[in-house]
Amino acid sequence: MHELLIFRDEKLLRRALTHRSYVYENPGGIEDNERLEFLGDAILTFLSGEYLYKLLPEMAEDQMTRRRAALVDEKQLAKFALEVGLDFRMRLGKGAIQEGGFQNPNLLSSTFEAIVGAYYLDKDSNLEMVRPLVEKLFNSVPDDVVESRSNVDSKNLFQQWVQKNLKTQPPKYKTVKADGTEHNPQFISKVFVDDTIYGEGSGRSKKDAEKKAAENAISRVKKLGLV
Repeated sequence: MHELLIFRDEKLLRRALTHRSYVYENPGGIEDNERLEFLGDAILTFLSGEYLYKLLPEMAEDQMTRRRAALVDEKQLAKFALEVGLDFRMRLGKGAIQEGGFQNPNLLSSTFEAIVGAYYLDKDSNLEMVRPLVEKLFNSVPDDVVESRSNVDSKNLFQQWVQKNLKTQPPKYKTVKADGTEHNPQFISKVFVDDTIYGEGSGRSKKDAEKKAAENAISRVKKLGLV
């Protein structure tokens, strides 16, 4: 068993593995993993930034930003989830399982984030217990894969354009709608620069919706001849 799945508090591990679809079909005080996912996302963002800062001392900020996004995007986190053996350990509702939930990149990546958050709490909120395990996974990603993905990330491309052309605060994303079914959620996000809306997008996760919003923003500025 991978070390990220070895917990002192088994209840914390079960919560990290529990998707809301399971809670919906099995009511009775069970807590889903969404709060742990939020924590894990923050931890991974920090650790990936620190990792790249130390690994690439000569690299510019914009390049590191793109590489960080590639290390912690949905596709890569889903691969990490499979690598540590999360797929069939996830606690999913029957509907989610029937729809291929054990192979769903969104569910896998979200559960991996939750596991990282839970592991951090299980180890008395000691980041030093998490860092080596996560960095080992980062090290396993071929450099050409990171480079390839970092060149096409729409959120980073739009942020670069904003920094170069508007010289203001980075874009901010806001989820304006979240609906759909339990097994087919739909999110709508808008991207703002200061108080101006630059793009809007939809997706099955907040991350997907934000990427679509960034793509929409890039398309708009291109049409205006600003790129």
